Amino acid sequence: MLQVCLLLSALPALATDELPLWTKFEKTFHSSKEYINPIYDVQSFGVSFTSPSGRVKVVNGFWDGAQNWKVRFAPDETGSWSWETFCSDKGNEGLSKIKGAFVCNVNSSNRAIYRHGAIIHPKGSYYLTYTNGTPFFWVGCTAWNGTLKSTEQEWDEYLSNRAATGFTVIQFVTTQWRGCDKNSLGQVAFEGSGRIKINPDFFKHLDTKIDKINEHGLVAAPVLLWALATVQGRELSPGYYLPEAEAVLLARYMVARYGANHVIWILGGDGKYTGETEQRWKNIGRSVFKEGPPGVVALHPGGTSWIGDVYADESWLDVIGYQSGHSNSAHALNFINKGQVAARWDRLPPRPIINMEPVYEEIQPNITAADIRNAAYWSVLNTPTAGFTYGSNGIWPWLRKGELILNHADKGERTSRWYDAIKLPGSLQVGYLARFMRTMEWWTLKPAPELLVEQPGDKVPAEFVSVSQTEGGRTIVVYIPRSASVKLYNLANCRYDVKRFDPVSNQLINAEAITKGGILNIVAPGGKDYVFVLKKVSQS
Repeated sequence: MLQVCLLLSALPALATDELPLWTKFEKTFHSSKEYINPIYDVQSFGVSFTSPSGRVKVVNGFWDGAQNWKVRFAPDETGSWSWETFCSDKGNEGLSKIKGAFVCNVNSSNRAIYRHGAIIHPKGSYYLTYTNGTPFFWVGCTAWNGTLKSTEQEWDEYLSNRAATGFTVIQFVTTQWRGCDKNSLGQVAFEGSGRIKINPDFFKHLDTKIDKINEHGLVAAPVLLWALATVQGRELSPGYYLPEAEAVLLARYMVARYGANHVIWILGGDGKYTGETEQRWKNIGRSVFKEGPPGVVALHPGGTSWIGDVYADESWLDVIGYQSGHSNSAHALNFINKGQVAARWDRLPPRPIINMEPVYEEIQPNITAADIRNAAYWSVLNTPTAGFTYGSNGIWPWLRKGELILNHADKGERTSRWYDAIKLPGSLQVGYLARFMRTMEWWTLKPAPELLVEQPGDKVPAEFVSVSQTEGGRTIVVYIPRSASVKLYNLANCRYDVKRFDPVSNQLINAEAITKGGILNIVAPGGKDYVFVLKKVSQS
């Protein structure tokens, strides 16, 4: 009888030939041959799945050590599925032309990823959705080292906190890299450069961490190839030093291994993807996802760099990621508020545009929770609303008491350890933001800077006011980072129901805006930031 392995331990035990929708089908195959270096010696191995409606899905398998090979697949249709293996080594009786079947049933889980399905990017949209069309708001946390260093108990505590706070995406690194040269067991993902050797035991350790992300209802966002080229630690950035063919091979291995999880792929991390490296990364993306990505694909570029125009025609790329920088300098603020991020979004094919690494809480002594909120609200409102990412200088390196950050400028013990950092004010307040945005049809919001009579940020970058509205101006959202009187054009003399949201106290109260002579006046009190929501009541 077909053996189905359900790695999602939170789900109830099922008959071995049945599993719920959107969960992991896993099958192990035993090769009849022993290969010297399996990832090179076997050019292709996988399974062709036929759905109850007759659709065919081809899924690549992967080597899992010794003579073991696996295939993982998340069925997206209820009913009876059939499958058959394929292998480039047709003489391998353990891998070639093996057939089977299973039944997929309705999923009774209350987790959104099992109730609504995998994350996709609908063509022509500026946001992500679940498969059934329900909008998905990206609220990420950069736990770069979390999967590598954490104990099972630590990881569970962290994920429980993130889910409860309102996060939806966990960003992490999947190999050794400049910020973590090995996992907690002393293992590395691969060895070599010109010709690499995969270490399946490293990935078996990673399997449990990624499964746990999904168990908590969160989406995993693995960085497949960290790519920052620095003098210190550059030999630990595989996206930088691996030859193109090996980078493709390593990334394709991980896509095959984790394609049945609920994931958003981040192909490269912190790299330079334009100029002299542009064609390399386009080649890698096209090769890794040439058969159509099993999920959403993003790139995470280095600080204050823009890839939107250069990758406008790359069909494999679903999300335009950017990194606004780790400071509150005028340069960083102008990049996020006035740079190509804000100025170019409407001149490109529609894609979600997401700040995947803003200023980190506690990364500098002068960075406060207000800076975290500023970056978050600007990120959400300066492009069509899709989401944003939070970062903390104690979470990403997974700092414990007495530890230092590898290959980075260390801030010493004044940086909170990860278990305290998850409770920092900025961390909690981005959770408030997430819940606040979900009170409205956030996916219909688009920037409307033309409504401002005068932009305070033209004189003082930190006072930049973001304005966004739904089609026809039925709802207008205004973020005012400092106490100010802000004027909006209201030439039609519309009346609005006005609410004021306090992003620190998480309170939404009634407010007012006064219209006179076609100008709508909003006053933000108290020397701090506020969000105003204006809903059109009538037109005079």
